[in-house]
Amino acid sequence: MDDKKATWGEGGLFGNRALGSLLLILYTQPFCMLFIYTCQELNGSIGLLAKSMYEEGILNFLFRIWPTPFDELSIKIVLSFMAFELLLMKIVPGKEFRGVPTATGHVPIYTDNGVACYIISIISLFVLAQYVDIGIVYDKMPTLLSTSNMFGLILVVILYIKGLYFPSTKDNSSSGNIIVDLFWGTELYPRILGWDVKTFTNCRYGLMFWQLGIFCFAAKQYSLYGYVSSSMFVSIALQTIYLTKFYIWETGYFNSMDIQHDRAGYYICWGCMVAVPSMYTVHTLYMVEHPLLLSLPHTLLSLFGGIACIYINYDCDRQRQAFRRAEGKDKIWGKDPTYIIAKYTPEDGRERTSLLLTSGYWAISRHFHYIPEVLAACFWCFPGFFEDALPYYYPIYLSILLIDRAYRDDARCRAKYGKYWDEYCKKVPAKVIPGVV
Repeated sequence: MDDKKATWGEGGLFGNRALGSLLLILYTQPFCMLFIYTCQELNGSIGLLAKSMYEEGILNFLFRIWPTPFDELSIKIVLSFMAFELLLMKIVPGKEFRGVPTATGHVPIYTDNGVACYIISIISLFVLAQYVDIGIVYDKMPTLLSTSNMFGLILVVILYIKGLYFPSTKDNSSSGNIIVDLFWGTELYPRILGWDVKTFTNCRYGLMFWQLGIFCFAAKQYSLYGYVSSSMFVSIALQTIYLTKFYIWETGYFNSMDIQHDRAGYYICWGCMVAVPSMYTVHTLYMVEHPLLLSLPHTLLSLFGGIACIYINYDCDRQRQAFRRAEGKDKIWGKDPTYIIAKYTPEDGRERTSLLLTSGYWAISRHFHYIPEVLAACFWCFPGFFEDALPYYYPIYLSILLIDRAYRDDARCRAKYGKYWDEYCKKVPAKVIPGVV
């Protein structure tokens, strides 16, 4: 293991990484459960939740509502889902994709089968729906969440120990603080029995449940009312388009900050196994028992507004990927691109270069693609303009997450590129929103 203390996670919104990591570990678990409980038992009312917690006491309230993680059906569902997705990762063919070499020279290798696994998973769910009531996922969400939380925490501990003593590559190290190491992880590209851990937790568990889960919620609404509301249709349609876009772009995700720089720990792995299935779907969960019939103009405005934002988000990433593949030779918006040639020397001692794009979307801000991503989330969360605050949570959470990521990326790139990053920031001064942040 590298003796140099790791510094990942620095530069974010929490100045004290140890305190920030501890608080997030302590609060994110009950936060996820409280939102699901509020949707299903308190009609989505944050006011009723606050009243109940005040009257009973926070700890007493949490102990009362927290379901056992050992519910037999929930364990069967979670383990069956895990086994199915792990099997698909191995047996579904795809082209070999090589990621960007790490600082130690390791080149991560993936099988580009995300779209095929995504389609197979959706078809399998619809086939399953002919024989069982898939709406039961809505009914069992609290226990499914509790079970996923248990497995997620076990995985985090395993990854912590593995990264310190049995790493898959040389890209492992410790911060010297167990809380920080548990939260941020100790290993960049862990594999267990040949499976890439982050591909599984991020792409095949968390995001796949997001897609399949909202279909199950629609099935539950249909069983309750005999129809799927237009607000539910718009929300699910936009999320499905967004997730389809993700799986088409999955190899691009393998070169993103989540994969290239964030280690496998609580933040990434637990987050994708527990926070994504709950917090990323909470607005759709709320819609199950709050069907709203939108006017045709409202439906079309929400639908096409959301599609436009998803496309712009996709086009931002496509533009940068095309620029890198062409090594700056292709035109952007009809003009020759401008960029900075940034030199850096990783741990292996070999000098390398990166091209920092300053044209197109990437001349507006360094993370302009975050703006349409948040706006797209608004379109799929807000189609009914709900009375309760709960369905509006996701865009707020996403904004905080992405701003924190922008600050962390800025700190990482400044350490990596030095004077070249300073030059880049002079040409593109805004992190996300020009004049704001």
